[in-house]
Formats: sequence, C-alpha cells, structure tokens
Amino acid sequence: MMAGMRERAPGELRPVEITRSYTTATPGSVLIKVGGTWVLCTASVSDEVPRWMKGSGKGWVTAEYAMLPGSGSDRIRRDAWQGGRSKEISRLIGRSLRAVTDMRGMGELSVRLDCDVLQADGGTRTAAITGAWIALHDAFEVAVGQGMTPRIPLFDQVAATSVGIVDGTPLLDLEYESDAAAEVDMNVVMTGRGLLVEVQGTAEEQPYTRADLDQLLDLADAGITELLATQAEITGFGA
Repeated sequence: MMAGMRERAPGELRPVEITRSYTTATPGSVLIKVGGTWVLCTASVSDEVPRWMKGSGKGWVTAEYAMLPGSGSDRIRRDAWQGGRSKEISRLIGRSLRAVTDMRGMGELSVRLDCDVLQADGGTRTAAITGAWIALHDAFEVAVGQGMTPRIPLFDQVAATSVGIVDGTPLLDLEYESDAAAEVDMNVVMTGRGLLVEVQGTAEEQPYTRADLDQLLDLADAGITELLATQAEITGFGA
C-alpha cells in the first residue's frame, strides 16, 4: 500500500476532496479523496426490491465494496475481494446508509451503492461510507425528479473515520503507515445527530483502557463532525 510520514497534528484530518457527478452512467456518482485514499462511490436506483420485501411498501439500500487491482503498490487480484473481508465491509457500508434512510418513505425502490477503491492509503471503508452518503443523496434527488419517490427519504447524514493509538499517542484518520503500526485501530461511524452506528476497535498489542476508548471516540466525533459539515455544504442537506 501507499504510505508516508504523518505530518499532521494528532487530531487533524487528511485533506478531503469530493467531486460529485464524477461519472454520468448512474444518478449518484462521487469521487472522494481522503489524503492518498481515493474511492469512487456510485448509486443506482431500481423500482424493484428483493423478493422477501415485495408488498411491504418499504425500500432497500445495499452496498458492494471492492479494491481495484491497481489500488495498491502490489497488484490485488480481482477474485481476492470476493471473500470475507469485502463482504464484511460491504455490509458495514449498507448498514450505515440504512441507519439514516426512511425505508418506508422511499417506497418499493432499491438503491445499490458500489464503492470501488481506486487508490488505498488507509481508511478505505470510512471514506467509502462518507462518500456513499453523498452518492445516495444525489441518487434520491434524481429519483424525486423522475417521480419515483415523493421526497428525498433521508432523515440524517452519516460519515465515518478511523482513529488509533500509535506509539502511545491517540491519532485521528490513520493513513496506511500509521494504521500498520497502531497498537489500537478503530473505525467509527456516526450520524449527524451524534448517534453511533458502529464502533470497530481492536487492540493489536496490549489491551486498551476505557479512558483510551473515550479519548478515541472524542477524536472520532470531532473528525466526523467536520466530514458531516462538508457533506451538508456540498448537498445543502438540512438547509
């Protein structure tokens, strides 16, 4: 993977760049760059739901995640990302988006998010969640214009970031080099109302304390709040 020496303050995010309508084939299309991590998030809408949901009056949002072969310094085989890790991250992205979507308000529509990592330098899953929310918003906006649903069925935002402890120091938004060296590595997903969707935290060496956890969650909260503000500025959500 790509790596570089950290030159940021412990509580500082990497530069974030978001390009909407990056491709024209899908109603929602976002390229999100978080430092050296680049993820293309696209959202497709259909008027069909899974068989088990037909007649329920509710819609469905799902996601697929993959790292493209050239996204790291060592080529990644295409079939390597059909297994457990890819599925686990795909489910995480889907859960995160469903947590802020009004499934009944969208009617019997399905939205599929495809999150493809073009370049990886740590935090690919968290960048995917942050970018996918904007792609989902934009896809719903198009669906409203086409009369597929009466309104954008999102009641909140969702974004994510990573935190960790490296050489005893809590850090926000880990690039690959810091992630690989972390004693504690954690991914945090949070809504615009400050509610937690998911916390994935692992001690790589020594177990960490409750005080460590609280400090990491505070760091993540501050970083995600910045990401949520960027989402709102770009989309006008909540204005």
